[in-house]
Amino acid sequence: MAGWNTVVQAETLSVALGRPDLAVIDCRHTITAPGAGESAFLQGHLPGAHYAHLDRDLSDMRKTVGRHPWPEAADFTAKLGQWGITPQHQVIAYDDGDGVIAARLWFLMRALGHEKVAVLDGGWARWTGLGLPVDTQHRAAAPTRYVASFDDSRLLDAEAVQARLDAGELLIDARAADRFRGENEMLDRTPGHVPGARSRPYAQNLVEGRLKAPMQLADEWRALLGTHTPEQVMVMCGSGVTACHHLLAMERAGLKGARLFTGSWSGWIADPARPVATGES
Repeated sequence: MAGWNTVVQAETLSVALGRPDLAVIDCRHTITAPGAGESAFLQGHLPGAHYAHLDRDLSDMRKTVGRHPWPEAADFTAKLGQWGITPQHQVIAYDDGDGVIAARLWFLMRALGHEKVAVLDGGWARWTGLGLPVDTQHRAAAPTRYVASFDDSRLLDAEAVQARLDAGELLIDARAADRFRGENEMLDRTPGHVPGARSRPYAQNLVEGRLKAPMQLADEWRALLGTHTPEQVMVMCGSGVTACHHLLAMERAGLKGARLFTGSWSGWIADPARPVATGES
């Protein structure tokens, strides 16, 4: 079975619950209330799900550049092992927003080379809206060992981003348009964007909280990319989380190979000497 590798529909997943090769990860998280997602998980979650905390499990907060630094492969694979996940598992991630936290886990696994990983389209809201099963018990998995390393060619720091911009590559910013323009910065100390970046808010990938159809995404992204190939595209956001939603949308559109600026805006402004732009692209 080829498996699901971008999104899966709630109705389809509900039939697959209980499969021994299925691992479901709850990624619910609220930036302003970091404990809220885990509390919600304990009150109810998809049957068999494990909980992944953005700060604790999907980031390395020991690092000092950026608000959600990319974790080390050894730490992340150790967590996969604790969840009982092997390279053969079909992994499904979900959250209670627009899929942006789930997409972070999706790209972490994709960067490990794990193909059978998908985001639950519509997330927790659609699952519960359809009246599908919810569990309040968490059962620990039998621990295993997951051995893999990240494909570092798809992970860029600020210096690599600047070099690629200078070479004519394309940088797409997933933040809301007003944050990109520097008009409404809510999280980072300096407003604005990387000079040369283009704005495409991640919400443009969605319709009614679900990813647009592949053909529609392909039309929109090809228009944005112009003559650039997916491999000549970099994506960013505020801290390297919501940008993963662009990578998910591009892959759903058949445009695989774009790269992530892991530190994103919070990493860019860590060095006050770096230039900052405001206004439109």
